[in-house]
Amino acid sequence: MIKKLQFVLHVIWAVAAITLAVTIGVVFGWTHHGLVAAIALGFVGLCVGALVAASPSSFFQLLG
Repeated sequence: MIKKLQFVLHVIWAVAAITLAVTIGVVFGWTHHGLVAAIALGFVGLCVGALVAASPSSFFQLLG
């Protein structure tokens, strides 16, 4: 039961982290540079979000 809960929480964390990182990248790129930058920074956000999603403990350790 605990393993299932950990898995569900990790999936929720991964989806939220990737979505937030891509959204921030796209919005920043679109408002400052246009369509091409929105696509490029969205991809950068996807990569950063995937790294953050892979290890939540490392992310929180960097914040602290």
